[in-house]
Amino acid sequence: MKDIGIDLGTANILIYIKGQGIVLNEPSVVAIDTETKRPLAFGNDANLMLGKTPFKVKAIKPMKDGVIADFEITELMLDYFVNKVKARGIFKKPTIIICCPADTTQVEKNAIREAAEKLGAKKVYLEEEPKAAAIGVGLDISKPSGNMVIDIGGGTTDIAVLSLGGIVVSRSLKIAGNVFDNDIKEYIKNNYRLLIGDKTAQNIKHEIGSVYESDKDQEMEVRGRDIDTGLPSIITINSLEIEEALKEDINTIIKGTKSVLEETPPELSADIIENGAVLTGGGSLICGLKELFEMELQIPIYIAENPLTSVAEGTGIMLDNLYLID
Repeated sequence: MKDIGIDLGTANILIYIKGQGIVLNEPSVVAIDTETKRPLAFGNDANLMLGKTPFKVKAIKPMKDGVIADFEITELMLDYFVNKVKARGIFKKPTIIICCPADTTQVEKNAIREAAEKLGAKKVYLEEEPKAAAIGVGLDISKPSGNMVIDIGGGTTDIAVLSLGGIVVSRSLKIAGNVFDNDIKEYIKNNYRLLIGDKTAQNIKHEIGSVYESDKDQEMEVRGRDIDTGLPSIITINSLEIEEALKEDINTIIKGTKSVLEETPPELSADIIENGAVLTGGGSLICGLKELFEMELQIPIYIAENPLTSVAEGTGIMLDNLYLID
C-alpha cells in the first residue's frame, strides 16, 4: 500500500497518493439499504441519489461539521475509496496523513485516527486543515513570519495564523458551504413559499451566489414544491437575494476572522498587513467574497489557485516532508 494523504471533508473526500498526486475527489455520501443496512453506492453514484431515493434507500453524509457523525459508515466509505484507487498493497503498510478542523476534540481525533488505522496503516498522522491548506497553497510557514489562511469548506470554516511551522492562533466555525445551502433553502421557503432540496440550493449558490455588491444582477429559474398547493412550481431568483440570504452567516465568519486577528501577536499582525490572507476551500469561490473581506478586514485578500484541493495537496507535500508535521 502506498503512502496516502486524505482530506476527509464534510462535502468531499480527496485522496492523494505519494508519487501520483490527487487520485480521487468525490462527494462524502453513502447510499444504504435501510432494511439490510448494506451500502449500495458511494461518492458520485450515491450523490446522484440525494433527495431522490425510494423509501428503503437512504443517501447519507457520514461526516458532519468536519468530524465523523457515523463511524461505521465512514469506515466503509474510506475502505471503499482506498480500494477504488488501488492504494492497498500486500507487503507495505502505509503512512497516512488525514486532516481535521482546527478545534477538533480529542475524542473526535481518536475516532478519525481509528478509522484511518483500520485501513491497515503503519503510521497515522492527524493534521489540522488550515495548516495543510496553507502548505497546499504554497505558503512558506516554516519562517518566523505571519501567514493567514481562511479555509471555507463544506462543514467548517477554519481561520488560522501560522508561523514557524505551526498554528499560532486559530478558530473553527461550524458555518460553511452546507450552512450557506440551508440559508438559501430557508430564504426561498420564507419568501416564496417554495420547498427546494439541498442540491438545488447548492446549484443556486454556485451559479448566482454573491455576497457583496454584485456588478451583475444574475437571475435563475428555480423549481420546487409550492408549500400551499403541494404542486410543482417555478420561481425566478436573483443574486441580490442570495446576498441577503447569506448575509448573516458571512458576517459571522468575518467576526470570527477579526477575533483571530485581535488575538494575533503584534509582530505577526504587521506581517499579515503586508502579506494579507489567503482564502481557500469551496466557499472562497462565492462571488464578491474577496472584495467584502478586504473592505471589512483592511488587509490584502488572495483567493488560492487551487481552493478545492489545497488541503489534499498540502497532505501530499507533508508526505514528502514529514518534518512539517507537528
